[in-house]
Amino acid sequence: MKFSAVLTALVVVIPLFSGQALAAAAKVNNAKGQGGNKNGGNNNNNNNGANNATGANNNAGGGGAQTSLTLNPAVLATGFESNGQENATAGQVASLTSSNNFINFCLTVNKPITNGQQIKTGSCNPAPMGVIAATTNMPSSKFQSPVNGQDLTPNTSFNINMAVNNLVTGNFVNADANYYSAPQQVNAQGDIIGHTHYTVQAIPSFTSTQPLDPNTFAFFKGVNSAAVNGVVTEPVTGGLPAGFYRCCSINTDANHAPVLVAVAQHGSLDDCVYFSVGQGTGANPFNGGSASNSTNTGAKAAPAPNTGAKAAPAPNTGAKAAPAPNTGSKAAPAPNTGAKAAPAPGNGAKTAAPNNQQQLGNKKNGRRMIARLARDH
Repeated sequence: MKFSAVLTALVVVIPLFSGQALAAAAKVNNAKGQGGNKNGGNNNNNNNGANNATGANNNAGGGGAQTSLTLNPAVLATGFESNGQENATAGQVASLTSSNNFINFCLTVNKPITNGQQIKTGSCNPAPMGVIAATTNMPSSKFQSPVNGQDLTPNTSFNINMAVNNLVTGNFVNADANYYSAPQQVNAQGDIIGHTHYTVQAIPSFTSTQPLDPNTFAFFKGVNSAAVNGVVTEPVTGGLPAGFYRCCSINTDANHAPVLVAVAQHGSLDDCVYFSVGQGTGANPFNGGSASNSTNTGAKAAPAPNTGAKAAPAPNTGAKAAPAPNTGSKAAPAPNTGAKAAPAPGNGAKTAAPNNQQQLGNKKNGRRMIARLARDH
């Protein structure tokens, strides 16, 4: 009976010690800041033994790592622990820091979780950014129509055409259930898998400098179709009323997040054009002509350089001025005349003419002498 009592006591005491040991271990982990945040209760432990680098949860494509509720140390970004102020430039602000990849960041703000929805009052999204496109795969786009300064007929259907590079267009998810709900992905060639959007907003004039209200637009369309020969087309059925407009692209990944690329310094990944509708006599800053003929006039505006090219004849006229040197070269005959002046020495050479006369005189004298000799004989 005494042995039974002792055994019973051990059975009770051992679990108590085990529980205390687990609690102590949890305190140590929290003290190290493994997943710590101001709300504490939902901290994740990066050192969870079941989630080691060689365990089943390390399967990138399988259900293990993608269903685990703990952070795998293999994807821990230690650079996130720096606020970037070690060699700060003037005006630079400190970055937020984290030792657990910000996995519980949304607990630090008083916002609902985005949860795949478009919450107009704002939300906090816990999805990671995903695959960042390399500099060799950064998307770029350019509208082919309308063109800058073009004037369209009011309330008449037209197409928006945009050429795009390095974006696998035509890929979009349910915007009401999967908005921002997954990381950015790329294809085997490294191009972002996504789609584009066209948004047209009315503007006061071509020269207006006031920022526009993003909530107000005359036309918006998520372009579901893929590019054909590199061009994405979307019709604006019924056209637009008379006015001035700005048309821009919004290039995104499949989950509608703006495309993300490898470097901060790059050209715009989107494009905008400015056009008018029904402005037959409106000013067009793109060519100085009327907006009504901006397409033709815009094309005709190019002749301005041609007209400028015609201005080039001025140099031709200037080239005609070059004959002045030719006239100047005609002045060179003066030296020729001067060369004719050389006959003066020639006249001087004519002074040798008396020698000729002397020779003639000698001949006459010779004849006379012969005549005398003949008479003498």
